[in-house]
Amino acid sequence: MADLIKLASAQIRELMLDSLGRLVASGKAPSEPLPDFRVEIPADKSHGDFAANTAMVCAKIFKSAPRKIAEMICEEIVLDGTYFDRVEIAGPGFINFFLGRRWFSEVVNTVITEKDNYGKTETGKGKKVLVEFVSANPTGPMHVGNARGGAIGDGLAEIMSWAGYDVQREFYVNDAGNQIEKFGKSLELRFMQLCSSDGKSIMDKSSSDEDICKAVYSDEDMFPMPEDAYRGVDIIEHALNYLKENGTEVAESSVEDRKKALVDYALPKNIAGLERDLKKYRIVYDNWFRESTLHSSGDVMKIVETLTEKGYTYEQEGAVWFKASQFGADKDFVLVRSNGIPTYVVPDIAYHYNKLVTRGYDKAIDILGADHHGYVPRLKAALTALGVDAAKLDVVLMQMVRLMRNGEVAKLSKRSGKAITLVTLLDEIPIDAARFFFNLREANSHFEFDLDLAVEQSSQNPVYYVQYAHARICSLISNLAEQGFTADKFSIEELNILDKPQEIELIRLLAAMPGEIDSAAKNYDPAKITKYSIDLATHFHKFYDACSVKNAETDELKKARLVLCMSVRQALKNSLGILKINCPEKM
Repeated sequence: MADLIKLASAQIRELMLDSLGRLVASGKAPSEPLPDFRVEIPADKSHGDFAANTAMVCAKIFKSAPRKIAEMICEEIVLDGTYFDRVEIAGPGFINFFLGRRWFSEVVNTVITEKDNYGKTETGKGKKVLVEFVSANPTGPMHVGNARGGAIGDGLAEIMSWAGYDVQREFYVNDAGNQIEKFGKSLELRFMQLCSSDGKSIMDKSSSDEDICKAVYSDEDMFPMPEDAYRGVDIIEHALNYLKENGTEVAESSVEDRKKALVDYALPKNIAGLERDLKKYRIVYDNWFRESTLHSSGDVMKIVETLTEKGYTYEQEGAVWFKASQFGADKDFVLVRSNGIPTYVVPDIAYHYNKLVTRGYDKAIDILGADHHGYVPRLKAALTALGVDAAKLDVVLMQMVRLMRNGEVAKLSKRSGKAITLVTLLDEIPIDAARFFFNLREANSHFEFDLDLAVEQSSQNPVYYVQYAHARICSLISNLAEQGFTADKFSIEELNILDKPQEIELIRLLAAMPGEIDSAAKNYDPAKITKYSIDLATHFHKFYDACSVKNAETDELKKARLVLCMSVRQALKNSLGILKINCPEKM
């Protein structure tokens, strides 16, 4: 897996060191440790393809002007057998390197040779990374925020894998704690309402399950619900289905037994629904980790015991507090309430301890909503107190999404008239558009999702624009093949003919793909890949309009340009494949 930009940069470093070595050997330069220098790609390509500031950083030890040092270095540089055909000195002493044709030809050849692996790097060196994302509350359907988190988390996991990390995807199932208590309470109330005389009357009058649910849901006078209860129609549906399958026998049991029976019935169905809906969204997890296992194993209370043994807790008004302010958090917080029940943060601490210590991941990455910004320092403070390197936990905080339709905020599904959830969203727009659009911006930026644009088949729709570039290349290759012209076999030398500005810029962009993947992995930013694919499609369209393939001046040029098109098709396929977006061959 070759990164031609890295290889060229490394070659410049070798050239610099060899040249300085000769200067030292001849007595023209002092034998001193060489300060670190930078090799960069100038924004203005007239200044070269690469630039080194070696002469600038050597001014102090050479006790000479940078430009004079640059002249001495350049006199000793030997470019034979390298990617470069000339060097120039610019400004106060920058040394600019200009690539020869062979480098550009090798880029195209590398894309074709590496095929579906082009863009992959070994930067991660096999380090174990766990990416946890979505982890939606299993008491109800997934919302649009989960849709964004799913696209970002799944895209990031794939990018990390391409960058050489050993990646696992995980969904944390909150199947314990306050929300499950509330879920059970809500189910039990709805079940008993359906078992009441009023509930039986509604069921006798209503012709379908949907009518029954609507009647119960709308008749709040007959069936009042506490403010803290879950009030969705899905709760009534679960209670009704349990009643139909199991009868009213549990109505004679205690409230706690009823709650347990109804949760044991409904929760697995909800979790299975989450898994089903996420698979539709092209997300498949390696692990579904249940919070309840942390409680049953005793790991939750073990956290409190360990922090207490270390002297990092204290009691106040019957509650157990953690001295979080000693470890970088803004203030101390409660671990165990005065009633003996741990707060929600304790199982979260136990969960992350499990990730980083018990299972031994080198890095844990969480994709969370922006409302968790105060939660992260607390979690890291607890991990530090437990002796865990908190730097191994990174959290991507994700801002809210606003769905827009006809320039206005959309709150209801166009098809169903219901609140927009992940499922109703995917009923309205293509999955390709959802995954691409949600990765158009950095996670920490607010995002307005244009529902109208997502279904538009035009160059204004970014995913359509990129897919069309891929389809356009496929059509070109197919049409030329029908005419008996192919480029399946070629030599690197045959590509040296590609020297038009549009060809060169397109090849530069092809070469940038491994670096873009590394940068996206380093910054936890899948948006870099959508931006790259749009940029690549844009440069291809410019090339295609300016440099005819079918009507090239010679067959040699036609073949070289066709190979370039094939390499662009591969890079587009790989970049969209990272985001699990289809690459149609016809549109």
